[in-house]
Amino acid sequence: MIDQETIQRIMDAARIEEVIGDFVSLKKRGANHIGCCPFHNEKTPSFYVSPSKGIFKCFGCGEAGDVVKFLMKHEHYTYPEALRWLADKYHIEIKEEEQTEEEKQRQTERDGLFHVSEFAQKYFADLLYNDEMGRAVGLSYFHGRGLSDEVIKRFGLGYCLDEWSNFTDHALKNGYSLQVLEKTGLTIVKEDTGKQYDRFRGRVMFPIYSISGRVLGFSGRVLTSEKQAAKYVNSPDSDIYNKSRILYGLYQARSAIAKADKCYLVEGNVDVISMHQSGVENTVASCGTSLTVEQIRLIKRYTQNVTVLYDGDKAGVKAALRAIDLLFAEGMHVRLVLFPDDEDPDSYAQKYGSTQLQEFLASHEDNFIMYKTRVLLDGVKDDPIRKAELVSETARSIALVADLLERSEYIRQCSQMLRVSEEALGTAVARAIGSARQKVAEDSGERKVESGERKVESGEQGADGAGQKLTTDHSPRTTDTAPPEVERHLVRLLLNYGNEALSQDFTDENGTQQTSTYTVAQIIVGELEGEKLSFSHPLCQRVLEQCSLMVEMAGRVEVSRFVDSADDALRTFCATVMMDTYSICEESWKKKNIYPPKEEDNLLQDVRDSLNTFKSLRLAQMIAERRERLMGASDEEQMQLLAEIKQYTDLSRQIGSALGMVIARRLD
Repeated sequence: MIDQETIQRIMDAARIEEVIGDFVSLKKRGANHIGCCPFHNEKTPSFYVSPSKGIFKCFGCGEAGDVVKFLMKHEHYTYPEALRWLADKYHIEIKEEEQTEEEKQRQTERDGLFHVSEFAQKYFADLLYNDEMGRAVGLSYFHGRGLSDEVIKRFGLGYCLDEWSNFTDHALKNGYSLQVLEKTGLTIVKEDTGKQYDRFRGRVMFPIYSISGRVLGFSGRVLTSEKQAAKYVNSPDSDIYNKSRILYGLYQARSAIAKADKCYLVEGNVDVISMHQSGVENTVASCGTSLTVEQIRLIKRYTQNVTVLYDGDKAGVKAALRAIDLLFAEGMHVRLVLFPDDEDPDSYAQKYGSTQLQEFLASHEDNFIMYKTRVLLDGVKDDPIRKAELVSETARSIALVADLLERSEYIRQCSQMLRVSEEALGTAVARAIGSARQKVAEDSGERKVESGERKVESGEQGADGAGQKLTTDHSPRTTDTAPPEVERHLVRLLLNYGNEALSQDFTDENGTQQTSTYTVAQIIVGELEGEKLSFSHPLCQRVLEQCSLMVEMAGRVEVSRFVDSADDALRTFCATVMMDTYSICEESWKKKNIYPPKEEDNLLQDVRDSLNTFKSLRLAQMIAERRERLMGASDEEQMQLLAEIKQYTDLSRQIGSALGMVIARRLD
């Protein structure tokens, strides 16, 4: 784990305009930089980068965050991977947090597994081109499969000599321990004799990479026709390799998947490589295992659109149907391409070429659920019992579709195919959804909330009154509506200038002139909390509450907590509020001997005016609310309401006077 001191050094060194400039063409505009957003297609630039604030914001699609969030979004890195990328760019040595001896030992072992795996990949790749047997057997095989030298090297393919312990002996001579070799599975040690030999001897080698490009393990294909030899042998699971959590080719395909917003899923390693060579680079395969939830979630980091490519034989169809429930359960949009009998993606690409392969994929995509329904329908005929089973099976598949509109369209189309009413199929789907939810509830031990039951959040306030927070917005609190301008501006002051110190002169009780110094955040938070006032917009209120806690605990506002928030809505809102899209071009004005004032020059007055405006508007709301309550109130209640109206009107007049406003005295 990277320690906090190192993280801070990385963040201090990273210049967001430099990092994003490596991926996006930026032009300087005032204090900011602007370019076309890399996250959606646009012709007019709406992507802003603020070096002073260290954030980016797209006003087209809404993406926002700091330099780490950009790398995580654009390059699909994890948080640690993004930090390590930045550390490498700015030549910062990664300093790990203090670990226990057990943790240090485990990390050392993991590093050893990585090192020997990378050593093995380079050794096998070298044999493929520089050893006589490697060229005659291994390279000839790959060339015979139609693979070019370019794609062979891109995937790091190699060959393990058909000798008992050639690789093991070579690794031991280079300082790698037998224990590490055995843990990676590269070497097998017989328990009875202690004799050691190479697991992958006589096989062509397909290295398996992590998303960041580290070698995790291998898949080796035998080239002999011996019946007792398995066609493919994979590395056993280890501390760095778990086949159910890895996709073959994802390292090479990740950028293409994100760009195309689609992933092709095939069965074999050679299928992946042939697809890449044919220009279909957004292709991956499961690593010697049936498709798993973990593998689907890896794809989901890049896209929700998956097209499954399987052989057209019975085994291929069966494998395709097995994947459907898992893919839909994870919210994926799934389509299917079945190749003709005796064809697979590799053989089709070799036989017909790149252009025809891509045309075939485009013209033969089929809806997964519709295909499954058609396949199962073929065996039903006029049997009512089997047809009822088919309706239930189709309903269970449709129930896994998360999108309501997509689900409705499946119900419409499948009901026509099955010759049942939409209502009947819709009822079956609803029943399947209910059963699935009930199972989840039972598995997790959660109690079903009865209809009409209301969950009261911690700290929820009742009606306005003494000692309670004042809020007059009784409409549902939602982040979909824009916040009131004054609330938005106060949040902007908190985020952009919260730690700025402001000095105020005052006369104490002895008549002595004094000066007090508070930060912008202390003034805003102190005044609003002192008068028990809250913001009406939930995101504004969340910022206020977090700033209040930060000021109380640390004495300052940590803006990075907002722009680096895991909450997309909060992060986007804060970045939008902080970003100044219109900047005064100071250099142009200076040439004319005009020096426009900077916002921070009048910061104290801005804070005072904004607070008074907010109070004035809130008081006006409270007065209007109490006037509405006068109608139908009892005599005693009317007296209380009139007293409150007078109190709030007097306060409003005082605030209005400070703002230079004229407040009419109206009690009627």
